[in-house]
This record gives sequence, structure tokens and C-alpha cells, in this order.
Amino acid sequence: MQIAVVTGEHGFQEKQFDAVFESMDSIQFVRQDLDVFVDDPSQKDYDTVVFYNFHRPYPTAAQAAAIFSLTERGQGIVILHHAILAFPKWGAYSDMCGIADRRFGYYPRQTFDVHIANTTHPITAGMTDWEMGDETYTMDSTGEDSDILLTVKHPNSMEVLGWTREYRNSRIFCLQSGHDDVTFSNPNFREVLKRGIQWTGRDKR
Repeated sequence: MQIAVVTGEHGFQEKQFDAVFESMDSIQFVRQDLDVFVDDPSQKDYDTVVFYNFHRPYPTAAQAAAIFSLTERGQGIVILHHAILAFPKWGAYSDMCGIADRRFGYYPRQTFDVHIANTTHPITAGMTDWEMGDETYTMDSTGEDSDILLTVKHPNSMEVLGWTREYRNSRIFCLQSGHDDVTFSNPNFREVLKRGIQWTGRDKR
């Protein structure tokens, strides 16, 4: 699979973050700023695009057009960690996330148990609950029009940790987790993210 990992407007541990994708067999990635992605001539060739950006409050016209083009072509989309908070005033992106009101609080260095809420979905099938450390968000969770895969019970976290949905022609996987190397190095985080990339990109393997 060929994927793009889109960043911008938020710092992160680049080497450790890249190591997550380097560990994924059969997945080749390119990481680039959103504005570079907008002008990328290979944009239509990516099976999945992982958004890890934090642009606010609206996208530019070119950014919005690039994202809409993904959904027209049916390319996979993964919305990872702080990218769930991007474009808070853009209704179309809220629809992609499945959360109308994305006002939030955040809590660094939390520890919590991740619960597998859907044991039959390809992203989570065969996985078991695990403990993880990460930055958490308090905000509304997605509703019944999403397929809820991962949940957490913690006073400083939204209840739903991972979910899928469809927008236009694209499959979308949203994952609240992914702040730093405490999370990046967790094998269960890596596995569920890899499966999310494969599922959204319709990888048959």
C-alpha cells in the first residue's frame, strides 16, 4: 500500500512518529505538510491518507478541495489524534469525524484501559483489551451513525477512542490516540493503526 501522512500546525516527535509507519510491513509512506500534499502530483495514487495536522479554524479553498477530492475518489482516510481537532469551524470535516461539536479539553500523561467494543470488525478482530499511556481529550463522542470499535472509561477522556464511518465514497477511521512515543511505541496502538490504514484503503490482505 502507498499512503501519505499529512502533518502541519502542531509539533510532534518526528523520528518516533515515522518509526510507527516504518514498522508496518507492506505499507510505504511519505510524510508531508498539508500544503505540500495539496500540490502533490501523486495525490490520487495513495490508497489511504493519514491526517495528523492541526490547521484551524477553516481550511483554505485549496486544502478543502484536496480533501474533498479524496472522498470523491474513495481513497481511505485516517484521522489521527490532534487531527480530530483540526478545522473546528468546517462542517464537512465535522461530518467526516462524526462529531458536530468538537470543542475539547486535553490531559497529558494519562493511563487508561482500552476496551475492544467491536470484536468482529477487521480493525479489531482478535485483539484484546490493553493498557496504554497517552494524552486524552474530553469532548463529545461520535454517535450511532459510526461503528464504535474502541472505548475507554476514564474521567479525563471521551468515551469512544476509535471508530469508523463513511463519508461520500471514502471509508474513514478516527483514532483519538497518538500523542508521543509513549503511545507510538505501544504494539497495540501500532497494530490498530496499521489495520485502520489497511481497512480504509481496502487492502484485501
